[in-house]
This record gives sequence, C-alpha cells and structure tokens, in this order.
Amino acid sequence: MPHGPTRSTVPSPADTDQHEGVGPASHRLPSRLSRRGVLGAAGAVAVAAGVVPAVSAATGPDESGGGPDAPTPTGTTARAFPATRAEESEGGTADSAPFPIGWVATRWEGPADGGRIRLDSPGTQGSWTGLGFTCSTSNGGGHLISADGANGYRVEAPAGADALRTRALDTTDGPRRKVAVPKDTTRVRGLAYLSRAAWGADESKRFKPDGSENSPPVYYPFQTVTVHHTDTPNQDADPAATVRAVYEYHAIDNDWGDIGYHFLIDEQGRVYEGRWSGKDGLPAHDSTGKLVTAFHVGGFNSGNLGIALLGNLQKQAPTDAARQSLTSLVRVLTRLHGLDPQARLSYVNPVNGTTKEVDALSGHRDWLETDCPGAVMYEELAALRERVANRP
Repeated sequence: MPHGPTRSTVPSPADTDQHEGVGPASHRLPSRLSRRGVLGAAGAVAVAAGVVPAVSAATGPDESGGGPDAPTPTGTTARAFPATRAEESEGGTADSAPFPIGWVATRWEGPADGGRIRLDSPGTQGSWTGLGFTCSTSNGGGHLISADGANGYRVEAPAGADALRTRALDTTDGPRRKVAVPKDTTRVRGLAYLSRAAWGADESKRFKPDGSENSPPVYYPFQTVTVHHTDTPNQDADPAATVRAVYEYHAIDNDWGDIGYHFLIDEQGRVYEGRWSGKDGLPAHDSTGKLVTAFHVGGFNSGNLGIALLGNLQKQAPTDAARQSLTSLVRVLTRLHGLDPQARLSYVNPVNGTTKEVDALSGHRDWLETDCPGAVMYEELAALRERVANRP
C-alpha cells in the first residue's frame, strides 16, 4: 500500500537557524494587502499582453478541497487533481513499484556530492547515471530524479554516506482529489498566478500526523530576491505535476513541511504560488507586507524571497515566456517593496544577525556552493536586473 516516510524527529526548519524561522507565527492584523483583488490599487503594475496567463487561482487550504461529496464553496468551481502516490523502499532498491514511477526522491546523511541511480523498466535494466552535487545540503544530500514511468530503480549513495532513504512518487495518475478553485483569476498587482489549490497542492502535507503544522509560517521584512532553477527536465509536458513533485520532496523528504520557494515559473510563463503564507495577504506575504520565511537558501532564508524557474538552466536558457514572466514578477515585487534591483546590499539575517553582501537580485550560487540557478541563467541575471529597472 502506498505510504510516506515516518516524520523525522529532528527540529523542523522553523526551529533551526538553517532555515531561520524561529518562534510562533506572528499575529495577523486586519487585512491590508488583499490576494483576492484582480488588479489591486489604481497604481498597480500593468503587465504586457501575453505575459499574464489566463489561469484560475484558489485562496487557501481551508478552501482547497475535500471528499467527493464535499460542497463547493460559493464563487469557486470544482476541479480534480491526482493525489500524490508514494512508495518507500528499503536499501535504495525498488524491484517493482505499484505504479509507474514519475520521480524518485532520495535523501541520505553525509557527503552531498556523488552517488548514482539506475532506472529499470519491465524486462530491461537501465544504465547507471551519476547523481552529482545537490544544492540541498542542510541535512545531508539528496535529489529528486525524473523516472519517466520506470517500474523499478536502484540508488547508490556517495561513498561515506549512510541512512539512505528513497521513495517512488507519482504525481500524475493517482486517485482524484476534489479541489475548490475560485472562478476569478487571481493576480499579484496585475500579474496572474496559479494559487496552491490551482496547481493541486495537498495542504495535508504541511501537517504532522498529530495534526500540528510542521513549519508554521513566520514573517520578517522583505530584503532581497534570489533566483533558482528546479534542476528538473526541460520541455516539461506537465509542469503542474512537477510542482507537486517538488512540493512532496521538500515537504516530506526534506521534512521542511512545505515547498521551498515563494514562486515558481514554468516554460510557458505560468506563475505558481509556492510557500503557504495565509489567506489575508498577497502571496508570500502577511497582511502587513512582511515576507513569509521559506526554505530555499539554508541559513539566509528570512526576508529572502525565492523564485524558481522549472527546468535545468545549466546549459539551456530560459524560454522567452519564462524570462518575460520572471521579469514581470520581479518588477512587481521590487516595486512593491521599494527595492532597487540593481543595488548591492548587506543582507542581515533577522534571526541570528548573520550578514552577507549580495546583489539585491541574486542567484542561489551567490549564497552557497551550488550550480543553481544553472550557468546560463546565472549569466542572465545582469540583463534581468536591467530589464526590471528600466522598463516602465
């Protein structure tokens, strides 16, 4: 029977300076920044035609679905999304999964660099492929690996690693979940985005078996923007399924309790809401405009907004649509917070006082040793800063 791993007993990201969010969620004030408004204030940023995808969006976990007979709230429409199926394997080997494997989630303790995987299909043994370096090193190493419908796999962790954990995931063909998605398009200051419910986020993933929230949201003043790539396959035929896989991996396998990014952008330019931030503010913010702490740059998360482009941008540039949406989203966010995208600043971790000199708009590798956001995307950051600063 498909099942998830036992939750770790190590402190959650909300309790460690690796992810900074210390203490209980801040008190919510009456709403001043609305995520429901289509255009917001009269001075909202206008987005060029073709940048805003025609998508619906939902408003939060209390309205994101239920059983097949659950009523659909007023102002929403019912949609069905596949529940994520997962099968954990002992010793890093699965000879035959109970479903076609879309992804293999791996975690281990020890070196972050190395290891390999073999994906098998019925009657055919696959070739070994190296895993390389992971940029998620806060609790060892690990990868989310596209399996393209394999029925089995074998994973070998790097030399010197132990406590290898692997799971087969399917985010495409599982039993359908009813989800209530608002009929009206939701926008961030004019820019349309897919809310968590609209890409099929299962909000139960944010909670532990005892019903407590794994990483309760905490909020700090916005300081900077960091760009990532998800290091998943390009030319993705089902990007929403990929977002669900990243969510599953971050929330369960990394034990972060949620997806690590504030926003994600696919190759068609669609923008996805990431880290849960509540229902009484703009996505990624509370009602006072503070930024919810996410999990994308270990040790430097609080006040640092993370945007991930879907795909691998090590040797390939982002698509024109993704580039345009990234520009529009960063422009919205920097203008909202009065940040000069071409500035150099001193980031100060509000939790522990750690400081780092960075560009206001940086790449993941500016903070930590990693290839992210890919060599090609990293070389584009200077042009991105100029586009954000100079276009009206």
